[in-house]
Amino acid sequence: MAGQGRCRNLGALREGGAPYCGKSLGTYIGCFSDDGHERTLKGAVFYDLRKMTVSHCQDACAERSYVYAGLEAGVECYCGNRLPAMSVRLEECKHECKGEKGSVCGGVDRLSVYRVDELQPGSRKRRTATYRGCFRLPENITHTFPSSLIQANVTVETCSDFCSQKEFPLAIIRGLECYCGYPTPQFDLHDAMDSSLCGQDPEAQRLAEYCEVYQTPVQDTRCTDRRFLPNKSKVFVALSSFPGAGNTWARHLIEHATGFYTGSYYFDGILYNKGFKGEKDHWRSRRTICVKTHESGRREIEMFDSAILLIRNPYRSLVAEFNRKCAGHLGYAADRNWKSKEWPDFVNSYASWWSSHVLDWLKYGKRLLVVHYEELRRSLVPTLREMVAFLNVSVSEERLLCVENNKEGSFRRHGRRSHDPEPFTPEMKDLINGYIRTVDQALRDHNWTGLPREYVPR
Repeated sequence: MAGQGRCRNLGALREGGAPYCGKSLGTYIGCFSDDGHERTLKGAVFYDLRKMTVSHCQDACAERSYVYAGLEAGVECYCGNRLPAMSVRLEECKHECKGEKGSVCGGVDRLSVYRVDELQPGSRKRRTATYRGCFRLPENITHTFPSSLIQANVTVETCSDFCSQKEFPLAIIRGLECYCGYPTPQFDLHDAMDSSLCGQDPEAQRLAEYCEVYQTPVQDTRCTDRRFLPNKSKVFVALSSFPGAGNTWARHLIEHATGFYTGSYYFDGILYNKGFKGEKDHWRSRRTICVKTHESGRREIEMFDSAILLIRNPYRSLVAEFNRKCAGHLGYAADRNWKSKEWPDFVNSYASWWSSHVLDWLKYGKRLLVVHYEELRRSLVPTLREMVAFLNVSVSEERLLCVENNKEGSFRRHGRRSHDPEPFTPEMKDLINGYIRTVDQALRDHNWTGLPREYVPR
């Protein structure tokens, strides 16, 4: 392929050479167009406004078992296992990486693509397949699973590697047979069987109607393409919640279900780096499908035409928000934070806000859909289907199942929980339970179902 070779510096690029790739162990492939309706590399994606480097992107893709890492516009990283046959001129990739002077990270709608040969020393380990369970085989195997491999001594690793290379998120094993595919209405992974049904010897398992299913390290790409609305929205929709109620996670689900970016009343560079491009858009641009807000009060609420009101158990919300304030989106507060005066002061201040936030939106919101975080967790596809319908977007069942398959995104907290699992004193519980009863009654007074029973009282 034209342009392929070991990396050189930015000056060499101006003379027709390949870009420098720092400490990278990968091979430079070339410059590729990324201005079509679908992404050229459709796998994992992240942004870094200040520190993007070639090796940073390569490591992220290698960890997820992707073959190619592509950098765009100096700050964006994309991964994938397949490339188009034709590249474009090398000089079309001319944006310098934000975190590495002299190296090139693509251009506007242009990808500098590297082959990922191996992980860097000291990087996180390459991800492996995750067991999803034992399931009954669909009636038409060849129609349901687009790719297959049959060989002696098929292992989880060989099947997962085979399916990962073909960018399938599921590896399915029955005896000596390996199949690759996606969750579909015919194979939705909602009804797992007893694992012992899949624990027979390979020949017996081949004759049986059951299969073992594994999640491969690659992303389900059927729902990863997102864009801004082609026309300004006529309906200005809020995604409103108290802090710590799962707003960021709900945005992840909505973006992947609808294919449109969500906006925010605030700007959070960390979330932008996680792929929320709407963070940089002005919150009143109307180019996003909905806008995150934690605001309450009549003036702030009446600016919106409608809202999804996301409510979470205040005990869980308070802990989540305290963790975020002390240790960021994905960290845990340290023992010293929980044992200091900071925690009781936080509860006394924020518990009343949890209540007033819901009460204000019930009072001043023009058109609401109330969603309970716990119900979204418990019954994701039906609840998300209702949310998407409220946003007036038509979505296929396959896309919703793709979202379910990618449901966690990058939003699980890392590290060790350092605090007592029950940090609430009896006085704190009395305070919070009073607010829970108030909100429960207000919901019923506005003809909504009350709070889930698990909220009240503790």
